[in-house]
Amino acid sequence: MNAVTWDQRERIIALLAEATADPEVRCVVVTATGRGFCAGADLRGAPTAGERVAGDVARMIRAGAQRFISAVLDCEKPVIAAVNGTAAGIGAHLAFACDLVLAADSARFIEVFVRRGLVPDGGGAYLLPRLIGPRRAKELMFFGDAVGAAEAREMGLVNRVVPADELAKTARDWAERLAQGPTRALALTKQLVNASLDVDRSTAFAAEATAQEINMTTRDAQEGVASFVERREARYEGR
Repeated sequence: MNAVTWDQRERIIALLAEATADPEVRCVVVTATGRGFCAGADLRGAPTAGERVAGDVARMIRAGAQRFISAVLDCEKPVIAAVNGTAAGIGAHLAFACDLVLAADSARFIEVFVRRGLVPDGGGAYLLPRLIGPRRAKELMFFGDAVGAAEAREMGLVNRVVPADELAKTARDWAERLAQGPTRALALTKQLVNASLDVDRSTAFAAEATAQEINMTTRDAQEGVASFVERREARYEGR
C-alpha cells in the first residue's frame, strides 16, 4: 500500500528539490503503483534512536512529515497528484499538498490518525481547513471515515475523478499541458496563491506586484506579449 519509509521520504524530498532547480523539468507528477496511493508513514526504516527525551517527537515531526509536505508546497514546478487508490494519513496530506489532484474512481482519502489515537501531522490541520473549511475538516479528522473519490470531488479535495484505467493518461495530458506553459509564471502564481491564505490584502497585493515585476524579466513573458502582438501561438521555454 506504499507506506512511506524514511528512505523514500528523503528521496522524494530530494527529487522535488532537483525539480525546482532543473530548468528542463517543467512539471511533476506524484503517483504510485499497486492498489494504493500511500497508506501513511512507515517508520520501520527510520534511523534508530536512543532513549527519547522531551522535544524528540516535535523535532521528528518538523524534520520528517512537515518537511515532506513543505517540499511539495515549496516546489517551484506545478505538482500533480494522480491518486490511484487509498490515500491515508500522510498519504492523504501528500495529495492535498499538490497543486492539482486527479483521482481514480476507486480512490479513497482517510484521516486515519484518530483511529490510532494520534493528532494529525504532515500539515493536515493546516491544509484541510484551507481546502474545505474548518467544520468539514474537523468532521474528517474527528471521525476518520473514508471519503470516496466522488465525495472528495464534491468537497473540493479533488479536481477531477476519472476511471482508474484513464488516470495515467489524464495525468500525462495535464502534465504535458503544464510543461508547455510559462514555467516561471506558474511558479510565481503558485507562490502567490499559497501565500494569500495567510496574509492580508495589502500584503497579497504587494506580493502580486513584485511577482509581476520579476516575471516580466523572463523570456517567456516577453514571448507571451510578442505572440499576442503578432497574433500567433506562444512558444514557451520555461525560462
